[in-house]
Amino acid sequence: MIPFAGTSANLGRAILGFVEEIGGISLLTGRILAQTPRIVRGGRLLVDQMMEIGNRSMPLVFVVSIFTGAVTAVQASYQFQAYVPLILLSSTVHRSVIIELGPVLTALVVGGRVSASIAAELGTMRVTEQVDALEAMAIDPVRYLALPRFWAAVVMMPALTVLADLLAILGAWVVALLTVPGMTNHLFVEGLKLHFYLHDFYSGLAKAVVFGMIIAVTGCFYGLRAGGGAEGVGRATMKAVVANCLAILVLDYFLATVLFQILFGKG
Repeated sequence: MIPFAGTSANLGRAILGFVEEIGGISLLTGRILAQTPRIVRGGRLLVDQMMEIGNRSMPLVFVVSIFTGAVTAVQASYQFQAYVPLILLSSTVHRSVIIELGPVLTALVVGGRVSASIAAELGTMRVTEQVDALEAMAIDPVRYLALPRFWAAVVMMPALTVLADLLAILGAWVVALLTVPGMTNHLFVEGLKLHFYLHDFYSGLAKAVVFGMIIAVTGCFYGLRAGGGAEGVGRATMKAVVANCLAILVLDYFLATVLFQILFGKG
């Protein structure tokens, strides 16, 4: 009975810790949104964070997107072999990319980089008492540190997602022309036009906006909670990356349900 009691206690603490973190992230998001009208005062900070999140993530997005499109084309051609007309290959690729692969994979790879960077930076500021110094000078750390990072991620994630979509389709196009027998430029382009719907594109951008919020909030939350020196900063960074990836995958399901089953009546 004693080991069972210990296991129950650990499970209870884990559940309480999870609920506490969800509540803390929700409260931080609310504080950031409440401070949003003041973003105009920190325009320089916002631009700096947009450069950090957007421009410096482009090489990573470029590589991941090209090969995502390439492997999608290869797999689609293999599964369609002798069963489905070739014109549907590019339709399948581009819908898979703009609905799911573009927003989600971009959020995962960019989020891992950005949330870790934010958590490490703010965590270092916390353990070296720089955040305490801001509070002593009556400067709200949420407004000064979290607000520009939040809106920079919200703005840049859709832009990076559009870039990822284009690169993935380009990668699929090249691979299809080189490896799929019978595929031509005309056939690929006609397939792209055949099932292109604006609501699919807008849905992908809506996902990217939500994922941008998640990336910034998780990094800021765990960074501002860091303690215990360098080891504490490392733990905060790890927690931020794990929470970011899990939140993206879980929310992707709920967003897909709302967007494609409720709003557009498509599964």
